[in-house]
Amino acid sequence: MAEIEIKLPKMGESVTEATITNWLKEVGETVELDEPLVEVATDKVDNELPSEVEGTLIKIFFEKDEVAQVGDVIAIISTDGEAAVESSQPATEVKPSQAAEAAVSAPIVEAEVSTKSESVSKTGPSGKFYSPLVRSIAEKEGISMTQLEAISGSGENGRVTKKDILAYIENGAPEVAVNEIPKVATTKTKSTSDPQLAQVIKAPTVPPMEGDEIIEMDRMRKLISDHMVMSKHVSPHVTSFVEADVTNIVMWRNKVKDDFARKEGEKITFTPIFMEAVIKAIKDFPMINICVDGDKIIKRKDINLGMATALPSGNLIVPVIKKADNLNLIGLTKQVNALANKARNNKLSSDDISGGTYTVTNVGTFGNVMGTPIINQPQVAILALGAIRKVPAVIETPQGDTIGIRHKMFLSHSYDHRVVDGALGGMFVKRVAEYLEQFDLNREF
Repeated sequence: MAEIEIKLPKMGESVTEATITNWLKEVGETVELDEPLVEVATDKVDNELPSEVEGTLIKIFFEKDEVAQVGDVIAIISTDGEAAVESSQPATEVKPSQAAEAAVSAPIVEAEVSTKSESVSKTGPSGKFYSPLVRSIAEKEGISMTQLEAISGSGENGRVTKKDILAYIENGAPEVAVNEIPKVATTKTKSTSDPQLAQVIKAPTVPPMEGDEIIEMDRMRKLISDHMVMSKHVSPHVTSFVEADVTNIVMWRNKVKDDFARKEGEKITFTPIFMEAVIKAIKDFPMINICVDGDKIIKRKDINLGMATALPSGNLIVPVIKKADNLNLIGLTKQVNALANKARNNKLSSDDISGGTYTVTNVGTFGNVMGTPIINQPQVAILALGAIRKVPAVIETPQGDTIGIRHKMFLSHSYDHRVVDGALGGMFVKRVAEYLEQFDLNREF
């Protein structure tokens, strides 16, 4: 009897674990090659994982809502049709790491029976990120967010790892008063400023009024919410605005769009043209294409452009054009269209939305003139494109100034003032506007 181990695959460069959200096959059922077997959720995207073989599902090692690490065996499929079906086993019986974890924490659970389990947020008040595995252990062992914040993490950027929280539990997990203000962890983050006390800010409780409808946030909205709050907490945001005359771009696109579609099989929108200008400006100002790790600045080699895109649910996601600086306008157009289609059809993979170094969001799609976008961490800047409008403008001619109708738009550039000063942030967005205004009306594609 051939038994094939089904392992949780790598789903992106920064994805190390995933939550099992739904098994699409039950133990004892047959599964075809490439047939969807299980649904998993990462901190970035939800995925269906297809079966690697044809056979009978005989074991499931992770139940719904349990967290698996990349490389963990999550199921076994027998390729022998007569294989005896075995019932799924508890995770602790097949995962040595979790068995050891249970052995370490068991006495603590008995000693702290009065500890109440509470929901643990993805991001703490200090801005520290907590992985699904750490949050799961904390909730299981009754570790509060205040206690989590007090743990000095050994991971990257002071992140609390599984080892850290298990050591904390083993040492007795001392109770922390609810009103105690935890200190920001400075041991591993290497902050250049003196340690500060971070106040725990709680959102107000809002009682519903008569006739109100209560709508539960879906998982994606919760992730977006946590990410946005974390970004505002981590980065002091500053926004610079520039107005650009894009009349030549509008006229050029109107002139070539039919020929472009016929020759390239793609519809050309304004987005790849704007992306091209952003890439040129990043090459001129490479210190926009960076991220911050404690007191270190990481200067990115590649320009991986994120493009904020609406999902069918109404939520926003940011697919990434990898190595966009290596693409010409036709290549950018194909990438923009392909990722937009994937987003509309819920086909984006974890790799499609990871690795971004700079993000562009088009608020003009919603008729907005300008916006103040929130930085997509761990990047340090984001550009919002406003709506293109026909406006009266002063036109300089050899015969003197005159008034004419021009197509104009606002560019809104939000940046992290820790590492991007006003001069750099302002010069960058001005350079983008200059590239847009210098667009060649007679350009060939």
